[in-house]
Order: sequence, then C-alpha cells, then structure tokens
Amino acid sequence: MRLVIQIPCLNEAETLGQTLSELPRQVDGFSEVLWLVIDDGSTDGTVDVAWTHGADAVVSLTQNKGLAVAFASGLDAALRMGADVVVNTDGDNQYNAGDISRLVEPIVAGRADLVIGSRDIRNHPEFSPLKKRLQRLGSWTVRQASGTDVADVTSGFRAYSREAALAANVVSRFTYTLETVIQAGKSDLAITDVDVRVNPTSRPSRLFKSKRQYVRRAAGTIARVYAMHEPLRVFAVPAALFAAVGVFLFGRFGWFWVTSGGSGHVQSLIIGAVALLVAMQLVMLGVLADLLRANRVIAERTLRRVRAIELDVGTLRERAAEAQRAAAEQPQSLEADV
Repeated sequence: MRLVIQIPCLNEAETLGQTLSELPRQVDGFSEVLWLVIDDGSTDGTVDVAWTHGADAVVSLTQNKGLAVAFASGLDAALRMGADVVVNTDGDNQYNAGDISRLVEPIVAGRADLVIGSRDIRNHPEFSPLKKRLQRLGSWTVRQASGTDVADVTSGFRAYSREAALAANVVSRFTYTLETVIQAGKSDLAITDVDVRVNPTSRPSRLFKSKRQYVRRAAGTIARVYAMHEPLRVFAVPAALFAAVGVFLFGRFGWFWVTSGGSGHVQSLIIGAVALLVAMQLVMLGVLADLLRANRVIAERTLRRVRAIELDVGTLRERAAEAQRAAAEQPQSLEADV
C-alpha cells in the first residue's frame, strides 16, 4: 500500500522545512510513503523549500485560489500518484507528525474511510476562552448537520481512504474542513476521529482576519452544504412557520366572525391567505430542491466512477510504458553479455 502525505501551502517557506523534516518515511501498513506539497500561489520560495527538503512531488497553482481548492487539487494529485491513503496536514507544522500512524490505523484496519485528528480544544493552552467556545459550538453544529460524532471538525489533520478521496467534492473556496465532514456524514462513508497532539503555534492563522469573519463564513458554509444535502428539511421549517401563522390568522378571523356576527378583521383573512400561499410555495421549492439533490447524488456517483476509471487507465498506461521500456532495454543487455 502507498501513503501520500499532502501539505497545502501558502507562503510557508519559514515553516515548511521543519514540517517536512518531521514527516515519516515509514508507516506501519504501508510499503511506501510519499510527500506531496501543494503550492497555492506562494511568492516566498515555498516551492524551493519543498524540493530542498525532500518532497516527492509539488503541485503549483497559477495563483492563490484558496485553501479548499488547494486541498482538492492535492487529493487529485495524490490519487494520480497511486495513493491508497491520503493524509492531509498543515504547512505551519501545527500537528505532530508522530501521530500519523495513529491517524491512518482505522483505515488500515478497515474500520473507517475518513479519520480526523481531534485536538484537545478544551485544554489547548494557546486558544483563548472565546475561541474554545466558538470551536465547541462550531463542532456541535456540524455534528448535528452531519450526523457524526467528530469532536474537532475544523482540524485539517485527517486521513482519507482511496474511496473517500474519490468521493470528495469540495464546492467552497473558503475551507474544506466543515464541508467534507458534512458530505461524509451524509454519504455511505465511515467517519471517525482519533486524539492527536499539536505543536506550539508558529504564526497566526491566515484563513481569516478576525473571529467575526470566520464565524460568518463558516456559518454560511455549513448552511449551504446542509441545504445541498437536506433541502426538503431546510424548506420545511419556514414552510411550517408560515403555515402556522396562516392557520392562526384564519382561526382568528373565524373566531371573530362567529362572536362578532360576521363583521370586521378581514385583514387577518388576507394576511393568513398570503402566509399559507408562501408556505405552499416553500413546500414546492423544497420538493424541487430535493429532486435536484437526487440528481446531484447520481452525478457524484458517476463522477466517482469516472475518476476511478481515469486512474485505472493511467495506471495501465504507465505499466504498458514500463513494459515497453523493459523490452527495449533487454536486447541491449543481451548484446553486452555476449
């Protein structure tokens, strides 16, 4: 089996060397461990540092396209490198590389397709009380949306089986962490987490400028991804609220109609009718969105199969090319023996 450790990077020249130097070259259950660096439009010599410190492959994006795009590009490249398991870690050496063997063990044992390395958020010495509360609240929200029990959904230290990597479809340009957990939880993939250690912080996060911006963008990502997977539920909630308002106003009109001799309060009848009409429209939108979701699921399954076929064809071509090279070299070695 082949393990590929990928590192999305944006201007990580100062820390990438140490990150690479601590990565393992041997992990139990794997015959080969390769290092892949994804350069997300760095301008500080990150690529040179990657090659100097032993990276086996580097994917360079033409410009800064965001962490989610870099992550998805890395998965594609890792699969083309023949990865059976892909481990994702950060270029700032946040996560302890010694825990990679613990991270991949559930996949090697056949118990999981996606494993997330959970940090001890509650006792993290470098997290402020506000950040700890936000992390716990965000993880709880994603657990409810995904139906999983992952303790630290924002952790970028995670391992993907080949099947999970093929199935990953990242839409957001902000971050992949929340989206992929919800996607995995709503699919047929087995997801779990393991406790991991972290190293001292080497620099502030570049993913967001403030906690307010992160909360706003993370909330938007969670809402959008959940709506993609559960559209009928998303539309059913406001539809039920509007229907309740409409029924209440109709009841109010009926009550006064009976008690007041059939006069007045026509406004309740009008507003109630509008509320019931909005509720019906929301239900119809939910049904249409659910039909689109069914088509999206079919498209994702088709895309997974197409990607798998492309990888298999590429592998066959490489083997054929190797066989041709071996056949071309064989006569030369025979002549040399003579």
